[in-house]
Amino acid sequence: MESTGTSTASEPGAAQDLGLDLVTVPARQGLEAVDIIRRAASQAGGVGPVLHDGSGDTLGFLVPSGTADAWDLPGSACTQTNGRGMRFGDAAAEPAAGATGWLLPPEAVGPVTDPDVLRAALGEAARLIEAADNCR
Repeated sequence: MESTGTSTASEPGAAQDLGLDLVTVPARQGLEAVDIIRRAASQAGGVGPVLHDGSGDTLGFLVPSGTADAWDLPGSACTQTNGRGMRFGDAAAEPAAGATGWLLPPEAVGPVTDPDVLRAALGEAARLIEAADNCR
């Protein structure tokens, strides 16, 4: 079937090109945030795909394109993809970078993490980590 250049709802299982941004955070804070979002079942969309680096130092949350324009959360960074989307729904979704892999692969979770939900979870995670570290 020939593409018309417009996008409508995709067929189940069909690969999608997505313009995405990537929020990277320290692994400890990111893992706490994943748990916080998963526990908060009422939060819209839940957690989307999450990448980890091979050394285990950072996690990367896939968020909607444009998030980087207004991202200002200390201790994290949001990188624009500049149109270099990933293909979900087929083998092309495997990360290309060296030892990078999926903590939560696209096929196991929602399409992306809502930036507002992520921001709140990362803030809560930072407070939990600070409290735990101060108890020592």
